[in-house]
Amino acid sequence: MDTRIERDSMGELEVPAKALYGAQTQRAINNFPVSGTPMPVAFVHAVARIKLAAARSNHQLGLLDAERAQAIEKAAQAVIDGQHDDHFPIDVFQTGSGTSTNMNVNEVLATLASREGVEVAPNDHVNMGQSSNDVIPTAIHLSAAIAVNESLKPALVALQATIDRRADELSHVVKTGRTHLMDAMPLRMDQELGAWSSQVGQAIERFDSAVVRLCRLAQGGTAVGTGINAPEGFADLMAKELSQQTGLSFVPNDSFFASLASQDAAVELSGQLKGFACVVMKIANDLRWMNSGPLAGLGEIELEALQPGSSIMPGKVNPVIPESAAQAAAQVMGLDTAITVAGQSGNFQLNVMLPLVAFNLLTSITLMSNTAKLLAERAIATFKVREDNLQVPLARNPILVTALNSVIGYNAAAAIAKKAYQAGRPIIDVAEEETDLDRATLERLLDPTVLTQGGLPE
Repeated sequence: MDTRIERDSMGELEVPAKALYGAQTQRAINNFPVSGTPMPVAFVHAVARIKLAAARSNHQLGLLDAERAQAIEKAAQAVIDGQHDDHFPIDVFQTGSGTSTNMNVNEVLATLASREGVEVAPNDHVNMGQSSNDVIPTAIHLSAAIAVNESLKPALVALQATIDRRADELSHVVKTGRTHLMDAMPLRMDQELGAWSSQVGQAIERFDSAVVRLCRLAQGGTAVGTGINAPEGFADLMAKELSQQTGLSFVPNDSFFASLASQDAAVELSGQLKGFACVVMKIANDLRWMNSGPLAGLGEIELEALQPGSSIMPGKVNPVIPESAAQAAAQVMGLDTAITVAGQSGNFQLNVMLPLVAFNLLTSITLMSNTAKLLAERAIATFKVREDNLQVPLARNPILVTALNSVIGYNAAAAIAKKAYQAGRPIIDVAEEETDLDRATLERLLDPTVLTQGGLPE
């Protein structure tokens, strides 16, 4: 491999000849051969957004000349546009402040900007008024807020809309309810799906709330929170610039010391992602149970057949989308645990697990965004209801006798249910024999559709 010599404060180092980065990046590459997984490109792009905003802010404050500012802006925009993603190879498991990634971006932007015919230095110009200690926490908030706004929330809104549409289509379908996986009182499919919709809708509300705290930035705190080397007004200008770039409403945090030392907002968002993962797991498992069979299971629905389900059993089709969703949900739950540990790893003025927080948070957002989309489009939107399979157990469900509690009493109703279950007979036939109620009255009281409306029998 062709190399060139680069220099930093520690001396000379060989760097790949075509690399846009310099010595500090190469040292990090050499020091952290841990996972082989680089920082997410969404995070790198967020850092580039910060550098673009900083160049504009520093120019407005009279600290950076127009030529250099414009060169940095142009270079940063190219990175934001994804033109140089392969020049950010540093492992996730790097220095806890994320300094390596900050310098990686600084070096790449300095190289690109210098091609515009002006000398641009990574530290003196690209990093002007900044520290890794406020850039990286800001990038965590910025990248996560963008991902929630542009990816996660639209996916959840679409998922809820799909659920609501199918609920409307299936409002006429009555099925056996289940508690403890045992037969319970009947309900309509729109009621069952409506529970999913409510869960998703409340998840959206929680994400909206979490984003409010994400929009409070560390930028301006620099090294320890005091704002050393950041000019007056820099923090406000940075928040304004980033707001203009993204359409979100960023503001400086009320305490830069808190922003650098903690990751409370990231931990909160991770917790909401875990909460939504629980929603996903519930929906996925409901779909799996409803789809079970087709002969020896519940067989209430038929999920779209997407691929052969077995390497040995011909004709077998498995619920692959719900299974994928459940695995993604489990992963998010695990990532949240890691973020929780990382979130309390603030020692005095700096949290030292920032790259892990960034990686896990963005991974979780990606997993839940994609999973919500797949559940909506390839499972919920396309499943078919097997109404014939629903009607047979519904008619013979001994739990329907619950509707007679207020008429004949709990004990008498329990005796009827037991007899009907043991004999395998419809509850209405046994109730006609064991009570003074006529058939017409029993048909009215035991009508599954009426029972889904709740209240006392009339």
